[in-house]
Amino acid sequence: MLEELRITGLGVIESATLELGPGLTVITGETGAGKTMVVTALGLLLGGRADSGAVRVGSASARVEGSVRVSELPAVAQAVDAAGGEVEGGHVLLARNVSAEGRSRAFVGGAAVPVSQLADLAEPLVAVHGQSDQHRLLQPRAQREALDAFGGEGTARLLDVYRSVYDELRTTERELAEVVASARERAREADLLRFGLGEIEAVAPQPGEDTSLADEEQRLGHADTLRTAAVSAHEALSSDEGNPDALAAVAAARTLLDGVRDHDAAAGELADRLAEITYLLSDLAADVASYAGGLDTDPARLAAVSERRAALTALTRKYGESAEDVLAWAESSAARLTELDDTDERISRLRERRDDLRGRLGPAAEALSEARRATAAALSAQLTGELASLAMPHAVLEITVRQTPVDDGLEVRGEPVRFGSSGVDEVEFLLAANTGSEPRPLAKGASGGELSRVMLALEVALAGTSPVPTFVFDEVDSGVGGKAAVEVGRRLAALAASAQVLVVTHLPQVAAYADRHVVVEKARDGSVTTSGLTVLDAAGRERELSRMFAGMDESETALAHARELLESAGRGAG
Repeated sequence: MLEELRITGLGVIESATLELGPGLTVITGETGAGKTMVVTALGLLLGGRADSGAVRVGSASARVEGSVRVSELPAVAQAVDAAGGEVEGGHVLLARNVSAEGRSRAFVGGAAVPVSQLADLAEPLVAVHGQSDQHRLLQPRAQREALDAFGGEGTARLLDVYRSVYDELRTTERELAEVVASARERAREADLLRFGLGEIEAVAPQPGEDTSLADEEQRLGHADTLRTAAVSAHEALSSDEGNPDALAAVAAARTLLDGVRDHDAAAGELADRLAEITYLLSDLAADVASYAGGLDTDPARLAAVSERRAALTALTRKYGESAEDVLAWAESSAARLTELDDTDERISRLRERRDDLRGRLGPAAEALSEARRATAAALSAQLTGELASLAMPHAVLEITVRQTPVDDGLEVRGEPVRFGSSGVDEVEFLLAANTGSEPRPLAKGASGGELSRVMLALEVALAGTSPVPTFVFDEVDSGVGGKAAVEVGRRLAALAASAQVLVVTHLPQVAAYADRHVVVEKARDGSVTTSGLTVLDAAGRERELSRMFAGMDESETALAHARELLESAGRGAG
């Protein structure tokens, strides 16, 4: 239950606190006093769209806070905890800030949260209904949604099953159309891939082959130059012709130092190092000789390497920078080709899936339609009964569920009908307000007052299937007066026996049934108008009702009428 609402800097309200309780709370006041701002504040608190124009002139921001008791709503308490907020003493504080620049911030239990998260958390707590909802009820979609809501979980499950099949069918049909439309392009792509894979298969490159062949071509192409350099290097290291060489020079140096080893240990160490160099030079000279011996001029091999490199270069020019890149392209292209070659089978599989889904969609639609027809009969009877208690004793509200036939399409019960995302049904509310009159669509046959009562009757009916702790009605009694207004007040009081009900009204007949009567008082200070919220005592209620009756809160006649109405409402509520 919503126990307190604090409003700051919103519209004509500078600062006000509204303490709420169980039962029926009515809010009244003069035109322009700011009654609707209370509903606007609740809308913000429930995650509604923020409008910087609603911020009070001269205020930097508007703030709305609401204290909600959630001790009996464990799911809401868990959601608050998941959002990082705190529940203190079984209560959670919801808040919303709107700056004059249009920036909006939301808070749950002291934690800043996205506005969407605030809306999700508050949705099961409060249901707000205004005159815009009455106009929305004239739309076929809203009437279908109301019927489904009355159907409860059973209808919801059938609708989920239908939508699951419907969405999958739409996806399958789109995919099938795309595959069929692109068959020519896919065939062209497959031919290009086959050609490329054929070229690569003919060459059969190996990883790193392009690099190793480049090195070999360099070596074969300069074999004579390399051999001459190697032979000369070997001669400089170890001459076979008796010419001075490195080995002889090092050996001579070693002999000289070795001869004076006994005179100085350092000379001996140097001689040993020269001995090591001698061994290294000998090994190096042998390796150079071996290298020179292996450098044979092989024109045939050079030609073969050059030809192989040209073939690899032709591949790398088309399919990658290196042999590894070419092989990677071949692997991915082979997989793509397999996918493209599977087009015919894929089309066949998609058609099979489409036909299967079409076969399942019809029964799912029929099951949903059957449930809606049964629900329509029950809701029609309940709404007709509710209207009788709202001073429309001869009214009959019928709900039709029908399908739109088409020339060609999927069938339900052997007839091709139009399928949509919510089924095949067109739901329409028809009202016969008087005995003998033909039922007509609400948009054509209901006056403003009748529409208000239909809306109230519907909300009462829906409250029994999907109850929420708090209902807010913003002048849903528009166009109602006299006895009908008394019956509206009585019905709202009955609803308040099982839920918290907050009503903004201009009708004294409705206000008389209040458990708590709050008046929005307008005061003028210079050029700035402010509004405050005051809970009325018994005498205050009499004055306010008399003002609502005659515009004069001190008229004895109006006061007497107000007392009589309050007494009558007390007996009726009791």
